[in-house]
Amino acid sequence: MNKIINWLKIFTLPISALVAMSSVAIAQDLPTIPQQTTTQRLCSSDPVEDLLPRPQSKPNDSLLSYLAEEGFVQHKDGSWICYANDPQEESRYYSLFKVQQVDGKFIGSSFLDKGSLIEGQESRSLDFFMTLIEHHMNTSPDNREGIRRYLSAFISLVQQKKIQPSRRGYLFDQPHQGLVLYHDLKTGKLQGTAITINIQSTSESSIDDRKN
Repeated sequence: MNKIINWLKIFTLPISALVAMSSVAIAQDLPTIPQQTTTQRLCSSDPVEDLLPRPQSKPNDSLLSYLAEEGFVQHKDGSWICYANDPQEESRYYSLFKVQQVDGKFIGSSFLDKGSLIEGQESRSLDFFMTLIEHHMNTSPDNREGIRRYLSAFISLVQQKKIQPSRRGYLFDQPHQGLVLYHDLKTGKLQGTAITINIQSTSESSIDDRKN
């Protein structure tokens, strides 16, 4: 009789253990609710703006129309501009990024305010340039990673004042003749300096094939 009781003790779990196992089973059956995440727009420095829905835009045949959802505004000349407000001066806005398509090339610029990048502009400029490259250059992930490192180093050197404004372009991608330069702005309404990338346009059909 004692042997039977001992065997029962071995195979009997405490009530608390049974309750804990039941709780685990119930938790595993409940569906997981994905957390809502927000991604910062290329043309945004306001966290509230990133929480709001994307603005409605009219259909546009431009290869750059995707920039509308990133907060860019299209001008009559076909260029796309990202405006930034000056945190030091109320009601002052200036051009932060600009993209235009000229003679089969995409030209993207990040403008420095009084020769310096504003807070956060270093990483945002890199994301801006890489977005253009991902949309308009047929490059492999490994090649894009190499380009990202190159452009990151270039922007950092500009920020450290180790690169002076000039008309010299630095080749970061041979197949697409991708150039980056830090230069003065001496014409038009914009004055100061800018970091600019210049890449050859990929055909629209190639872009569609890559997306499918």
